[in-house]
Amino acid sequence: FFVVTFFFLICTHSFAEQKIVVLDLTYVLNQSKAGKGAQDFLKKTFEDNQKKFSNMENTLKKEETDLLAKKNILSKEEFEKKMNALRKKNMDYQTERRSSIDKIAALRSKARNTLLEKLKPIIETYIKDNNVSLVVDKKYILGGGNNYDVTNVIVEKLNKDLPSLNLK
Repeated sequence: FFVVTFFFLICTHSFAEQKIVVLDLTYVLNQSKAGKGAQDFLKKTFEDNQKKFSNMENTLKKEETDLLAKKNILSKEEFEKKMNALRKKNMDYQTERRSSIDKIAALRSKARNTLLEKLKPIIETYIKDNNVSLVVDKKYILGGGNNYDVTNVIVEKLNKDLPSLNLK
């Protein structure tokens, strides 16, 4: 009886020892070298585009003001012709701006997917090497000790394997 009970307790105990670790995926994506580089590139591209589109917008507004000031001087046909040309410029501006925003969103998505693809084998290797049963994203954890957090270890390995993303 004692042998069976002892064996049962040992088996139950060995099955209960599952190693669960926490990974802050947002931190990994934002603070790794490749993630920071991608963010800096996307931010600079966005700011450059904002500057360019702000200048274009100011030019369009100035052209509109000038055209409205000349409304009484120009013939009706000439005014309509210039107004239609201005509307076309405005539509082209809006299309170009929308296209630019979409391009930045696509680059951001591509960068995130590339980081996640490179991150997956790193996490799988960590799981095998450290006998981890489960890796949980930190945003889904309500509490726990910091000794279960493997974020910095994963960031170091990702920095070594993927120092930068080539977004162009």
